[in-house]
Amino acid sequence: MTNSINWFEIPVKNFERAKAFYSALFDAEIQQMPHPTLKYGILPGDMQNGVTGGIVEGDGFEPSMTGALIYLNGGDDLSIPLSKVEKAGGKIVLPKTSIGANGFMAYFIDTEGNKVALHSMG
Repeated sequence: MTNSINWFEIPVKNFERAKAFYSALFDAEIQQMPHPTLKYGILPGDMQNGVTGGIVEGDGFEPSMTGALIYLNGGDDLSIPLSKVEKAGGKIVLPKTSIGANGFMAYFIDTEGNKVALHSMG
């Protein structure tokens, strides 16, 4: 087994608003995927060799500030995506914080009410 995580889904209440937020955060288009009962968007990532996930609007998908905490890739310097959080409608709740030899982390609340984290080595 290469990774303990294979896929993740971030629940959203307003798909278009969340799609705009995560597009701004990653500076990349969120690809909408057809689904019979859900609105589904794929976050940028290497789906063949890495881990990625999606945003999902539909029954049974409820945003949360108290569930599992997902750490998104902050790139070479998480200051770059973190600087886009509030401009895109989110709120920073833990600024860029050193975790020593393990790099840096930060927490934010997305436009849907999910607490999400960023991690990078720089």
